Amino acid sequence: MQRRVGSPNLRTHKTAHVKKKQQKQESVPDIEQLARLARLNILRMTTRAGSGHPTSSLSSVELLATLFFGGFFRAKPKQPSYENNDRFILSKGHAAPLLYALYAVAGIIPEKELWTLRKKKGRLQGHPMPDFPYAELPTGSLGQGLSAGIGLALNARFENLTYHTFVLLGDSEMAEGSVWEAIQLAGHEKLDNLIAIVDVNALGQSGPTMWGGNLQTYVNQVKDFGWQTLVVDGHNPKAIAKAYAAAMKEHRRPVMIIAKTVKGKGVSFIEGKWGWHGKVLSKKELARAEKELGVVNHKVRGHFVIPDALPITHIKAQKVQEPHYAQHALVAPRKAFGAGILRLAKAYPHMVVLDSEVRNSTFTEDFADERRGRFYQTYIAEQNMVGIATGLASRGLLPVLSTFAAFFTRAHDQIRMAQYTGTHQVYVGTHPGVAIGPDGASQMGLEDIGMFRALEKSIVLYPADAYATERLLQSALDAKGLVYIRATRGELPVLYNAKTVFSIGKSRTLLTSKKDRITLVAAGVTLHEALVAARTLATKHIAVRVIDLYSIKPIDAVTLRRAAKETGALLVVEDHRPEGGMAEAVRTALGTDAGAVHSLAVTGIPHSGSSEELLCAHGIDQKAIIKKVREIVTMKEH
Repeated sequence: MQRRVGSPNLRTHKTAHVKKKQQKQESVPDIEQLARLARLNILRMTTRAGSGHPTSSLSSVELLATLFFGGFFRAKPKQPSYENNDRFILSKGHAAPLLYALYAVAGIIPEKELWTLRKKKGRLQGHPMPDFPYAELPTGSLGQGLSAGIGLALNARFENLTYHTFVLLGDSEMAEGSVWEAIQLAGHEKLDNLIAIVDVNALGQSGPTMWGGNLQTYVNQVKDFGWQTLVVDGHNPKAIAKAYAAAMKEHRRPVMIIAKTVKGKGVSFIEGKWGWHGKVLSKKELARAEKELGVVNHKVRGHFVIPDALPITHIKAQKVQEPHYAQHALVAPRKAFGAGILRLAKAYPHMVVLDSEVRNSTFTEDFADERRGRFYQTYIAEQNMVGIATGLASRGLLPVLSTFAAFFTRAHDQIRMAQYTGTHQVYVGTHPGVAIGPDGASQMGLEDIGMFRALEKSIVLYPADAYATERLLQSALDAKGLVYIRATRGELPVLYNAKTVFSIGKSRTLLTSKKDRITLVAAGVTLHEALVAARTLATKHIAVRVIDLYSIKPIDAVTLRRAAKETGALLVVEDHRPEGGMAEAVRTALGTDAGAVHSLAVTGIPHSGSSEELLCAHGIDQKAIIKKVREIVTMKEH
């Protein structure tokens, strides 16, 4: 991967940019003309679409027109992916019409494209999506933009680039806990290249926002987390420009510009009025609003400042040693994961690791100690961790995220939104299932397979030993999209060797014969239970096939279909809830060819106990497997 290397003196570059911007700023009258044209386009495009959020867009017009065209936002408009462009995230994604209108005002997209807003064949969706190349990330599920902004800001540090990241938030979404996770961490990290703008228009969807127009409350809260705060009239371009200029000079901490605005600004009969969120003007109302806007200069165009070109160097991937584990040794897959990321660091120079303050349990601590510049401690804030990873991934880094499998479910919405980015991210959930033992139900990941399976084009992997863990980790790093690896907490015997091949979408058949009367399908901890059960059954003259279904999605339908045909029945054993788990994956993949697919899975509410006790209590241990196999075989005979 290309590695961008900027100036060794970041602060000198930042000061130089401020001076350039001040020389190239549009005058206030120009900003006002650009804002008036943007307002007109917002109203026209939403009325034509018949839906949208014009009032939320109108409240932020001067804030963004001044940012983009006042000489503060550095970007090559024809190269939205250019490494040193400033980055902008519209966290209040329902204000998408404003974003589109401004790029039309800049002449970057044709005005006629605005009339495709919310149309099936257009790229201007109701909330920003990647098919519009100037939307940094998909947004609209509120409270996520600032976390992604941290990821972009951290990327600038990692790549030694001079760009700034700007995030526009609505005051309604300031009630989201993930926003405060992000505010806290950004202050802790002293991210002086991150500038947040809060549009305080005091009205939400169904009524007033939590703090209404009380700007001081936001100031007090945000300052406590280590931010510089600037209060501004959000409709005064001159005051806004001063705030941006001051924010760009800050070298010690992130900056939040808290702007007092009016929802529906510019149209008197909807200004500050409740009941207009998500409601558009009728054609008659639009005509009235156009008269209020007055003369609009349709030829005026805004311009971006071009960023500095920085030198680029290349860091090549290096060869690494192969993993080595003694046959039958007891090794926890989570520990093999920790060894794997450290071993593979040289082979994947764009890989970074994030952990939510459990690095001594996920075994990322050695990586953290030896690769400090590539490790991010996000503390116990999983939603923020996922949002940061999405920001990092959007700039070409490869984030590997680790926490307990159960705690990824807390960040389900962030992961759900990440699937729309088209980025590559690897999630590693340790401590899955009842096999973790004494910690009890709150720590047991029992829904994680179903959660990750439901994501578009996701990959779900579940290794059963140390070699499988390291090999599948490398496969995950070579893959695309979102990849989930389920890494068992406890020690498991090494089954495989250094030459064993693991491929995404495949499986391994460990025991097989022509006399097999049933196939056991398992992964992770239950694979070992299945192997013991199969050997015990063999002494009773019941031949059993055993398949390691290490790739749950995509699934090896060919091998499973053959096994179902040759043995007449499949028994899927999993340390997971039945809903959304491995058995459902098997049935879905095989469809009408599934034949008899039986399942042993975790039901009921788990209790503390030893791993062996809990596997037994929930009917997924070797004894339960033997009992179920005998029942199925007896049923087949009769």
